[in-house]
Amino acid sequence: MGAALVVLPQVAVAENTPKLPIVRDAETEQLLRDYATPIFRAAGINAKATQIILLNNQAFNAFVANGQKIFINVGALMEAETPNEIIGVLAHETGHIAGGHLARLRQEVAKAQILSVAGMLLGAGAVVGAAQSRGAIGNTGTGAMGVMLGGQELVKRSLLSYQRSEEQAADQAAVRYLKATGQSPKGMLTTFRRFADAGLFRSTAVDPYLMSHPLPLERIAQLETLAKQSPHFEAKDPPALQARHDLMRAKLFGFVGRADTVMRRYPSRDTSAPARYARAVLAYRTGRLSEALTTIDGLIQEQPGNAYFHELKGQALLESGRAREAIGPLRRAASLAPQGVPIRVMLGHALLATGDPKLLDEAIRELTWATQREPESADAFQHLATAYGRKGDIAMAELAAAQAYLNAGDYKMAHTQASRAMEKLRPGSPGYLKAEDIMNARPPGKT
Repeated sequence: MGAALVVLPQVAVAENTPKLPIVRDAETEQLLRDYATPIFRAAGINAKATQIILLNNQAFNAFVANGQKIFINVGALMEAETPNEIIGVLAHETGHIAGGHLARLRQEVAKAQILSVAGMLLGAGAVVGAAQSRGAIGNTGTGAMGVMLGGQELVKRSLLSYQRSEEQAADQAAVRYLKATGQSPKGMLTTFRRFADAGLFRSTAVDPYLMSHPLPLERIAQLETLAKQSPHFEAKDPPALQARHDLMRAKLFGFVGRADTVMRRYPSRDTSAPARYARAVLAYRTGRLSEALTTIDGLIQEQPGNAYFHELKGQALLESGRAREAIGPLRRAASLAPQGVPIRVMLGHALLATGDPKLLDEAIRELTWATQREPESADAFQHLATAYGRKGDIAMAELAAAQAYLNAGDYKMAHTQASRAMEKLRPGSPGYLKAEDIMNARPPGKT
């Protein structure tokens, strides 16, 4: 994958959880922000404090973690045919955030752990009682084990019941947000029917009390009744928004889909902008740079104000060793989408890749801007460290490297680089204090 769609080092969303592959793409991120902002406003949550994070997973899924972070798989975006389907998903996840479900779930888990321990203690008491009665209540310990396991099973069912109720509450909240923003809840129904088609066969043999989500048919029936009460049920997505959605999907298919899959979905006889976009990405991915550039130039001629066509051209040139040629398209992309952090990082990278000392100051400006907007970025800080190093500012290079290592989760190297930076920085200066903060940082769960 290229810089226009970047898969970053895997990160964990919480302590003791599997690491997740994060994807960065300015076009997709901006589109999702545009989808979500009215929903956030209707829910009364701070849009600036809420992140939408892309995951490199082709399953249709989304979830909330770490407070106000919505994680959504690229597979969900690739499958969703309309903006409304994804807007419905975002509305549901916003319902979890606005309802404080994660915080309450942690409380329920803590309570469940207490109840589980209490049940085990009660069971242990039964074991002692059975032993003292010399088996008068049956085989020693057998009945007591049933007490212990039964208590834990009840706790488990109670917790899952709580989760099901929260899922239903999030569904109801989502419909309210969609109504408040004049949008249809029909996309939510489409999504849940997709889930039902994928999981109904399995769920027919599953104890409904051992599921964390409501049963598919039950959930669809409840949602359909609620959704059809909306005065906006038949509302359609604006054509311009649908066009952006189609381009975004085509780009994702071009980057993550197999070549044969991309060509079946977007055959050469299809001359639409999304089809040519997907084929341009595929051509670039498979080393056919000339073909890719010709197609991209055609798209730019038709839509000169589309920042992401310029970004893709710069991306293709940069990764083909033509960094100086990449600067023009990337500067244009940055001017058209000035808030696109991945574009600005890529521009900084291209400026560095030329090896031209005259371009170092511009690279530092672009990368500094990016790190200020996204202080958790490892990639931007790594490039910034290189830029400062070439500039001869070793203290700032070591400080940027320390932050890059910290953001990547390498605390040992972060501390080493921060210590070196502190030896060169003036005590009490902003850089020195930042290095000191890095020195004091510890992995989650450790002191």
